[in-house]
Amino acid sequence: MSNKIIQQQQRLLNLIQLLLILLLLFLHLLQLLQLFQLLLLLRLLRLLLQLLLQLLLQLLLLLLLLLQLLLLLLVLLILLLLLLLLLLLLLLLRLLRLLLQLLLQLLLLLLLQLQLLLLLLLLLLLLHYYYYYYYYYYYYYYYYYYYYYYYY
Repeated sequence: MSNKIIQQQQRLLNLIQLLLILLLLFLHLLQLLQLFQLLLLLRLLRLLLQLLLQLLLQLLLLLLLLLQLLLLLLVLLILLLLLLLLLLLLLLLRLLRLLLQLLLQLLLLLLLQLQLLLLLLLLLLLLHYYYYYYYYYYYYYYYYYYYYYYYY
């Protein structure tokens, strides 16, 4: 009987060893599963970082596009201001031309008035000479005649 007990104890020991080995194997499997989860987590983190980098690159590209758009708007604004300045300059040139035309017409009017004044002066001078000539001729003739008939 002792042999049987020893065999039973041996079997029990073997069973306990087998259970311990199975427990160790299960623990190793759990560790492997944790490592695998850790690897999956790391892979997920890497994918997430890649997505974040792509998103950041997309945002940077969008920012660059917005900056280009702002620069384009600034150039268009400058061109518009230059165009307005050119239109203002053209308007000022037209105004200056009209002013010069007005001044020229005023000058022509002044010359016409001066010409009329000179004609009037000439007429007055002619009248004056005519009157002078007529008056003195008449006076001279009258006195001469009077003197001639009166004293002779």
